[in-house]
Amino acid sequence: MRLTGNTLSKVSKMLDFYSQFNPTPMSIKQFIDFGLSACEQKSYTFLRKELPVRLANIMKEIHLLPENLLRMPSVGLVNDWYARSFDEILEFEKADCTSRDLDRFCKALIKIRNRHTDVVLTMAQGVLELKESHEVDSQTENSIQYFLDRFYMSRISIRMLINQHTLLFGGELTNDPHHRHIGCIDPQCDLVGVVKDAYENARFLCDQYYLSSPDLTITEHNELEHGAPIHIVYVPSHLYHMLFELFKNSMRAVVEHHNNNNNDNYPPIQVTVVRGKEDICVKMSDRGGGIPRSLTDQLFHYMYSTAPQPSKSDAHTVPLAGYGYGLPISRLYARYFHGELSLLSCDGYGTDAIVYMKALSNEANELLPIFNKTSSRFYRTTIPTGDWSNQTSCMSVRHLYTNNFSNKNNSNNRNTIRNQLSRSL
Repeated sequence: MRLTGNTLSKVSKMLDFYSQFNPTPMSIKQFIDFGLSACEQKSYTFLRKELPVRLANIMKEIHLLPENLLRMPSVGLVNDWYARSFDEILEFEKADCTSRDLDRFCKALIKIRNRHTDVVLTMAQGVLELKESHEVDSQTENSIQYFLDRFYMSRISIRMLINQHTLLFGGELTNDPHHRHIGCIDPQCDLVGVVKDAYENARFLCDQYYLSSPDLTITEHNELEHGAPIHIVYVPSHLYHMLFELFKNSMRAVVEHHNNNNNDNYPPIQVTVVRGKEDICVKMSDRGGGIPRSLTDQLFHYMYSTAPQPSKSDAHTVPLAGYGYGLPISRLYARYFHGELSLLSCDGYGTDAIVYMKALSNEANELLPIFNKTSSRFYRTTIPTGDWSNQTSCMSVRHLYTNNFSNKNNSNNRNTIRNQLSRSL
């Protein structure tokens, strides 16, 4: 169902309004503190203003994409999904806080979340449609890379807000055995347990495809409490997503690099879990032959993949295989709460992948893309711009977020309008 002309006009007007405001970054500690008090009215009051802001900021950037990409059917479908979801959230902009409204709002969030389930896959298909029908120059590729980093980071943040609300107030945790969870956050996330889960599921796929797989060895080092197991306040599904992708890549590399040995005695994948003062790290080391240094950066490009490109028929049976989205999106999950995912490879030997996470929950703040007048420059420049969306270090990410992503020229106006919105959480 397409939006009508009147609805599109209303959506366009409200997009201009809400895109004036910066999203409000939350820390894991804020998510936890709010979840413990679990006031549905406060969450409702916050989300009915915050979600339109986050949606409007990224929807404005969709309109800055190259015209050829915007004309692709899959991209048009994604654009329509976002416009429809934005319009549905606006229905609650001035609604009351009755139990009926709260129930309708929760159901609307679930509907929106379900609608956007295939956004990553559909947008990936749109990029493939562009590559198949047009010649993609370096300027267009840089624009797409810059946009997709911001687009998918925005999607992660929006789903985080929706999941927290629906899990806390929509009855979705009723039958959850992990009752200690606060929404989708585990205050005592067992890192080794998540590592083992990700390994076993990746191993199942590897055994299916190659009829064998490398073993796993795990080492823990707790610098603060020697000998104690390492736990973290974190979103287990985010960590699992990163580790599952890394395990798939490592297993494939190990098996294919050693396939001439005529035996199944592959060198194991070694995982080291370390807790330090500032960071908690999960390092995965394999002996899969490594990656040439000239290709390392390309592994984080959405338009590059070492796997065969999937056909439309098997796109849903092999998750993102061949799209090249596994590593770049995994890195976004790491960066979302100011962590990082880094690769260090020895060509001819193997690769180390390290996932960094903030040890302190009050330092694990959301990293959110912000739309402002300077955003359009990044879609028209042929020179890669220093930005957290590009391949920068974690230190650069923080610096550039602070200096490049805040619209300092409009800070006073933004603060004035922000106060008028009266957001509370």
